[in-house]
Amino acid sequence: MKQGLQLSVGQSLTLSPQLQQAIKLLQLSTLELRGEMLEQLYANPLLELPDDQQGGEGDLFEPASDDHQPAADSDDSALANSAESAAPPDSGALEFDHSADSRAEPSSLAAPAASAVDAADIFQVTETLRDHLAWQLNLTPFSDEDRLIAETLLDGLDDDGLLSSSLLSLTEHLHNPAQELGEEEVEAVLHRLQQFDPPGVFARSLNESLRLQLLPLATGDAAVDCALQLVDGDLAKLVNTDPGLLASQLAVPAEQVRAALALIRSLNPHPGSSFSSAAVEHISPDLRVDRIAEQWVVRLNDQLLPALQINQLYADMIKRGDRSTDNQYLKDHLAEARWFLRSIESRNDTLLRVGEAIMARQSGFLERGAVGMVPLILADIAEPLELHESTVSRVTTNKYIATPRGVFELKYFFSSHVGTTGGGECSSTAVCAMLKSMIDSEQPNRPLSDSKLTALLADRGVAIARRTVAKYRESMNIPSSSQRKRF
Repeated sequence: MKQGLQLSVGQSLTLSPQLQQAIKLLQLSTLELRGEMLEQLYANPLLELPDDQQGGEGDLFEPASDDHQPAADSDDSALANSAESAAPPDSGALEFDHSADSRAEPSSLAAPAASAVDAADIFQVTETLRDHLAWQLNLTPFSDEDRLIAETLLDGLDDDGLLSSSLLSLTEHLHNPAQELGEEEVEAVLHRLQQFDPPGVFARSLNESLRLQLLPLATGDAAVDCALQLVDGDLAKLVNTDPGLLASQLAVPAEQVRAALALIRSLNPHPGSSFSSAAVEHISPDLRVDRIAEQWVVRLNDQLLPALQINQLYADMIKRGDRSTDNQYLKDHLAEARWFLRSIESRNDTLLRVGEAIMARQSGFLERGAVGMVPLILADIAEPLELHESTVSRVTTNKYIATPRGVFELKYFFSSHVGTTGGGECSSTAVCAMLKSMIDSEQPNRPLSDSKLTALLADRGVAIARRTVAKYRESMNIPSSSQRKRF
């Protein structure tokens, strides 16, 4: 094969740095965009804050005040505050009450009104479960050998505070020919560690963890003694077995069994859940929708964003014919500042247009909840707005909207469709809402099977298969009918 050189002419699409910046800003959430704007404010001398926002260093971390809003916006701050407040998740079908062991963590630090807040002085120390147990371990008298065993068992804990492996596998590396490590010695150290706070830690199973939490309550109470007998058996039977049958098996009154079951449900199956090393992430909605004059109005929630503008003093210092280094420096930063502000304006405009289009299609959700959702895909929003589907995907990712029914991600309003008996279409989100409503209203001792749920949906005009019902049920973390059965 003969080698040679050739020239060819071709065209290729290349993203300019300005276009890359615009795409980056488009997919940022409000909090992320705020950080990007503050970074540009510090890096670009041609950007500045308005006179009413210039002040101490801590003023940048306060929401921007807006004195030019009409009277209809008087409740915007209340809506933003309620959307940002953290709410506990719906417990659903949980069998345990964790309220006794809940630990509240401060969500904000208040600063004196007389001085500005310095962000460098704000910090938060989060105590993990391992730190809490290590602190107790340092206060407990142990020999050198026992302390080594205790530290080894501490390293073997999972996030729930339970031992992830057997004692033999955890302490296998401590065995040596010169000194034999006895199983009784490891058991003795484990027994002392199981007295640590919170109750139930260092257990080898869920049954043992529940038993450790019941032992301090064993003061001759018949209900506690009955609960100890129940947790020593199969925990699954406590959910699916009639309390009367359990009472006959234990030869105790049925009321005593019911009191023991209520006591077991009050325990914490995850002792380490009250300690978390994960930082709490607060959601600030990017959009909000309100009912104004019998119409749903979508607006930007830009109260957290600083109002950047061009520094006119530096802009006037630029001379057209001057090619000095200082003048070129100001020119480059002026062009960069103008493009940055133009990109932010384009990002906000695109986000608002997409939000208005979604809410126009999902007005039934605002009126009736999830049952009123209609099928929606990216193309349904991209085509009327003359946008690409990838652009709509970037806009709706990690963006939230505050509605009268709560704060939702924009992706939540997109769902597939299922057929109806009348030949129409129904949103899969609406079907899930119907299923949850049916299951919530079922009789505890006679739960609805997947086949029965399929028949009930068919009566409402939704034609789906039983396996589809099972798939939707599992996606909502709802157990099967046999597991939901209660007596």
